[in-house]
Amino acid sequence: MTLIANILVGIVALFHIYFLVLEIFLWDKPTGRKTFGLTPEFAAASKSLAANQGLYNGFLAAGLIWGLISGEGGASVKIFFLVCVIIAGIYGSLSVSKKIFFVQALPAIIALVLVILF
Repeated sequence: MTLIANILVGIVALFHIYFLVLEIFLWDKPTGRKTFGLTPEFAAASKSLAANQGLYNGFLAAGLIWGLISGEGGASVKIFFLVCVIIAGIYGSLSVSKKIFFVQALPAIIALVLVILF
């Protein structure tokens, strides 16, 4: 079961790398605008804010990867960063879109439960 927990942590990390790419590199491109439902004008005006947000997503991914490569001693690192992802996902679902809970927080909650149990 530890392997399944680590796979889920890895998936959460990959999601956050994807979010980083969307927010830093694709925000004002057709893919980013479509993903977030943005007008070209709003995407251009908010590009630097999105890049900053993408950087934070990169830090979350880096922390999760750090926990994964730390072996047995990485459990507390994984737990810390999964909790950070969950808090960010809950906040995003309350302030931006309910969809964020299912895309960001729920996978992290499942991974956290498995990391704690195994």
